[in-house]
Amino acid sequence: MLSELQEKLNYVNAYRENRLSAAQYVLENHSLFSELVSICFTPSDKNNHKACWILEFVSYEELLWLQPHLDFFCSNLKVLKDESAMRPIAKVVQLLVKSHYQKEGNKICLSEENIQDCIEASFDWLISDVKVATKAYSIRTLYLLGKHYNWIHPELKIILDKDFGDHSAAYKAVAKEVLKKIK
Repeated sequence: MLSELQEKLNYVNAYRENRLSAAQYVLENHSLFSELVSICFTPSDKNNHKACWILEFVSYEELLWLQPHLDFFCSNLKVLKDESAMRPIAKVVQLLVKSHYQKEGNKICLSEENIQDCIEASFDWLISDVKVATKAYSIRTLYLLGKHYNWIHPELKIILDKDFGDHSAAYKAVAKEVLKKIK
């Protein structure tokens, strides 16, 4: 028998309104959040990518809900292989890192191990053959992390310079923006 969340995910499709509706359902039923995170990192689950879509939208509203799940979330970034799952999770990683380093307000507290997992996943996605949106989120995440880890910007610059000519206009725009900030 399927769980309440699995039933909901079965009817999710790529339409934004549809994904937002499912995210709203989770926001109104906080008890489903742990299961949602779990499904995100279960690649064998047919709704894995849909759960990732929903987690992205939920994270825009309630990023702090991820705090108790960070060790699981960060340590499992490497299990994602489906591009439809990677893109929204790369965005969530960016949101987490941004929140961790914000000056004030409610913010996420990433452990050193969480941060290392985010760095590793972001570099992996950047050098892998994945779509540009995942790479763009990874570039921006690594730029933010490079403000606190002095070895990241030089490595990021090497990759962006080397790969610049091989990518789309969207990749080039993000790469140019970040390279300008690094210099």
